Amino acid sequence: MMLQSLLGVWMCGVILAAFLWLPPAKGFQYPEAARIIVFHVPNAMAAVLAFLVSTVYAIKHLRGRNPADDAKSAASAQLGLLFALLAAVTGAVFAKIQWGSAWNWDPRQTTILILLLIYAAYFALRSSVEGSDRRAALSSAYAIIAFVTVPFLVFVVPRMTSSLHPSDTLTSRGGLGTQYRIVLFSAMAGFAGLYLWMFRLSVALAEIRNGKKGV
Repeated sequence: MMLQSLLGVWMCGVILAAFLWLPPAKGFQYPEAARIIVFHVPNAMAAVLAFLVSTVYAIKHLRGRNPADDAKSAASAQLGLLFALLAAVTGAVFAKIQWGSAWNWDPRQTTILILLLIYAAYFALRSSVEGSDRRAALSSAYAIIAFVTVPFLVFVVPRMTSSLHPSDTLTSRGGLGTQYRIVLFSAMAGFAGLYLWMFRLSVALAEIRNGKKGV
C-alpha cells in the first residue's frame, strides 16, 4: 500500500511539473504542445519494458512448462499493447497540433502501428488455439519471435529514414533542456512503476480467475 501511495504522489508530481513547471519549448509551431513528450516517450518505454518482461516469462514457460509463467507473459504483453496504444495516441495528438494531421505515415508512426498489429496477432493466436498447454507453448514461441522486432521497430528503423520527429533529443546536447530532461526521466521512472503495479494486479486477477476455473 505504501508503494502505491508513493507511486501516486510521484505521478501527481510529474503531471504538475509538466503543466506548471515546464516552459514552452522553442522550435515548435505550438511551443506548449512540447509538454506531451513527457507522456508520449514514457508510454513507449513502458511498452518496451512490458514486451521484454513478456518475453522473459515466455522463455521461462518453454523451459519449465509452468502455466503461471504463461499467464505472466500474457499479462505483460497485454500491458505492453496498452502502453504502445497510448504512445500512438499521444503521438497522434502531438502530430495533429504540430503538423496539422494526426496521421502522417511518419516512420515512427508506421513502426508503432506494425508493433501494435504484431502483438494484436499474439492475442488473436491465444484466442484461436484450443488446449491450454498447446496455447501456452505457441504463445510463448510467438512472444519470443515478436520481441525480436521490438528493438528494430522502436529504435532502429525510425532512425534509418527521414522523419518529422526530432532525432536524438535525449542524447544530444542541443536536444531537450534541463527542465525537460528532469521531468521526462522522472516520468519514465513513474511509468515503469505504474507498469509494475499494473502487472502485479493483472497477475493476481489471472490467478483468481484460474483458481475459480479449477474449483
